[in-house]
Amino acid sequence: MNLFSRGTPFRRTEPTLTPTPPTGRPGAPTALLPDPALAALTGEWVIDPAHSRIGFSVRHAMVTTVRGAFAEYQSRLYFDGRDPSRSQAEITVSTASVDTGVEQRDAHLVGRDFFDSANHPRMRFRSTAVEPLGNDVYRMTGDLTIKATTRPVDLELTYIGHVTDPFGYQRAGFDGTTTIDRTEWGLNYSSRLAEGGAMVSEKVRLQFDIAAIRTAPVG
Repeated sequence: MNLFSRGTPFRRTEPTLTPTPPTGRPGAPTALLPDPALAALTGEWVIDPAHSRIGFSVRHAMVTTVRGAFAEYQSRLYFDGRDPSRSQAEITVSTASVDTGVEQRDAHLVGRDFFDSANHPRMRFRSTAVEPLGNDVYRMTGDLTIKATTRPVDLELTYIGHVTDPFGYQRAGFDGTTTIDRTEWGLNYSSRLAEGGAMVSEKVRLQFDIAAIRTAPVG
């Protein structure tokens, strides 16, 4: 998989990154696991870009919602089905790959008012902890880095399920979301409306629709 290659059909290749299973103190008890079969899924995974979406939504002019996504990113995942608290994730995104469906708006987003992609071409999320909250629901805490500013965020993750596809690959699905204040990462664009509200809301909802593929095929 080429670094930051635009989403293409998944091919059977060696993973770009080879994460090392974490070591350290086990976390939450496995009694919270919704399905004992998850133990068999322990191992290294990558995001399938052809069937995943790393996106966001934000209020525009106080009356509508603009949605966008990033087309280019690199990932490495480690899932521990026996003890989800030991799972890890890292996603590095090309900020210049933002796509909201409007070319002029995308050009504004990659400029200095927002991502400043010429000077900060990457943003990164790296997990630091995972906590099972109940059946199929987890809290993943991690460090989000945008424009050289790193701050902690909490993602609420929902496990969708897992299958083996016709090509012998194990696939697992997760949905995740969190809301951040963009100004805390230096995205300070602050055009105001005549009524006093913000042209672009400071609150941004991040959305992760993840289809992960185990890096080694079954059998």
